[in-house]
Amino acid sequence: QVQLVESGGGLVQAGGSLRLSCAASRVTFTSYGMGWFRQAPGKEREFVATISWSGRGTYYADSVKGRFTIFKGNAKNTVYLQMNSLKPEDTGVYYCAVGRSANPGGMDSWGKGTLVTVSS
Repeated sequence: QVQLVESGGGLVQAGGSLRLSCAASRVTFTSYGMGWFRQAPGKEREFVATISWSGRGTYYADSVKGRFTIFKGNAKNTVYLQMNSLKPEDTGVYYCAVGRSANPGGMDSWGKGTLVTVSS
């Protein structure tokens, strides 16, 4: 069973920055996409960003383009989300995900999430 462990969430003021990290283990595919999704209180989970196995393909939700950056660590089973210029509407639980590719619709394994709270 795939294991995804997220870290890096916390409380930050609007305009501040946070970096989330996620390490994947027990993934049976030899290559896979990874990504981040989030769920705000009272809302459905939504796509934030995904990245291909090589790290050369990245995809972002319009709401975070220019502010968030997804990238791989030296170990290809790790992924980071650098979040800058945070807004209160970025508040939510952030989930790491794994799938066969970087296609957001193909993510099928999920971490437990890490809470990000942005105060105004």
